[in-house]
Amino acid sequence: MKRIAVFMLLAALSVACAIPAQAQRTTTEENMRRSRKEVKQQQKVSRKMSKKQRKAMKKYEKGQRKAAKASRRTR
Repeated sequence: MKRIAVFMLLAALSVACAIPAQAQRTTTEENMRRSRKEVKQQQKVSRKMSKKQRKAMKKYEKGQRKAAKASRRTR
């Protein structure tokens, strides 16, 4: 019984290992397309992060101005 189970497991593994080898074949055109898509996505993320950073800087500067104005009033 154990021999049959081991044989079935071995057969399943050999079939599973053979399938991805055929599915992974990609052409240079597909690689270029994926590369362009990844670059575009990275640029989008970069723009979004820089926008958040600009917004945070504006908020910080506004707070600094407000604090400076408040300190001038208390003198």
